Amino acid sequence: MKTYMVGGAVRDRLLGLPVNDHDWVVVGSTPEAMLAQGFVPVGKDFPVFLHPRSHEEYALARTERKSGRGYRGFSIATSPDVTLEQDLARRDLTINAMAAPVGWNGSDPVTDPYGGQADLQARVLRHVTEAFREDPVRILRLARFAARFHGFSVAPETVALMRQMVADGEVDALVPERVWQELARGLMEARPSRMFEVLRDCGALARLLPELDRLWGVPQRADYHPEVDTGIHVMMVLDRAAQLDAPLPVRWACLAHDLGKGTTPADVLPRHIGHEERSVDLARQVQQRLRVPSDCAELALVVAAEHGNIHRSPGIAAAAVVRLLERCDAFRKPDRFAQALLACQCDAQGRLGLEDKPYPQRAQLLRLLAAAQAVSTREVAERAARTGRQGAEIGAMVHEARCQAVAQMVAADAAAAAANGQP
Repeated sequence: MKTYMVGGAVRDRLLGLPVNDHDWVVVGSTPEAMLAQGFVPVGKDFPVFLHPRSHEEYALARTERKSGRGYRGFSIATSPDVTLEQDLARRDLTINAMAAPVGWNGSDPVTDPYGGQADLQARVLRHVTEAFREDPVRILRLARFAARFHGFSVAPETVALMRQMVADGEVDALVPERVWQELARGLMEARPSRMFEVLRDCGALARLLPELDRLWGVPQRADYHPEVDTGIHVMMVLDRAAQLDAPLPVRWACLAHDLGKGTTPADVLPRHIGHEERSVDLARQVQQRLRVPSDCAELALVVAAEHGNIHRSPGIAAAAVVRLLERCDAFRKPDRFAQALLACQCDAQGRLGLEDKPYPQRAQLLRLLAAAQAVSTREVAERAARTGRQGAEIGAMVHEARCQAVAQMVAADAAAAAANGQP
């Protein structure tokens, strides 16, 4: 029985990156032998065990054979006769198909039968064997790795293989939960736009997210969008969110905020009148299909509906500000509203040449929300009760008090700016 470190831990150490998790493969053993040494079984579909002390995962060396459609259509074989090279052959990319002995110091030779070190040096993502085609999840994983290692190219033969997999319908067999899992992980990488670039290049994006795929080639007004192309704009917005270290709900909202522009009638382009409402409808459909978690889904709908109004908020009347806050449910969910403002900043700065343009709307609306939140609804309700008002009348009084608070804040800000000689 021999144990080897495999996969990402080897890859990342060779790249000089931090290694947080270790995966181990055990060659020449059996489930019974693992149990006898105190390992705890956790694998449902194949023999994976937790180490009794470190609790890291140890998997028995195995081979896989295609037995059906989709990523679940596999039969697994484990035995003491499965070699390390056979186990590595089932892995997705050459850079993930290397192994090192226990106690490896990072500089000694590794087991590398498929050229992973050479591909690391050449900065290439390449499939290990033709078995790559048997699991469509690998297309998503490769795209996610492209977003993480955004300086890496995809080998031409791997691109060709992925295109054939899409043409064969393998991507259509993916279950929504697995698609979302991989998309969510890719969205949180350093250059998430690379994930969608790879998916689009192989044709998978048109199958998984046709609402997004159709944005490329759709023009926008150059005076608002110097980059013109809507697909390019959305990718710039997404990468801006990554630069600002935005959380997942913000990044998903950035991806979905302009979906409606893909359905704008050709005779009105490059204008996109009413695209916000169409974006809401399409985002809702996508989120139901992919079973997107509620925190991401709800924020995306708010941003899709209100990003234009938030952009135009400077100078609008206090009553309009309060109505905007109410539509965004900012009084009940102020943290979500703050995330919506961050997404809108990414939208405004995700434009060619405008990446560093200030976005005062974010800070200003947070200040106005705080002013409106300072209104005591209890005091307003008590005042209403003394005058015999109730129900909707109390709500109207609260709304008016918030409008007055916002108006006072705007007036105070204007006075301060005038005193400082600002326009």
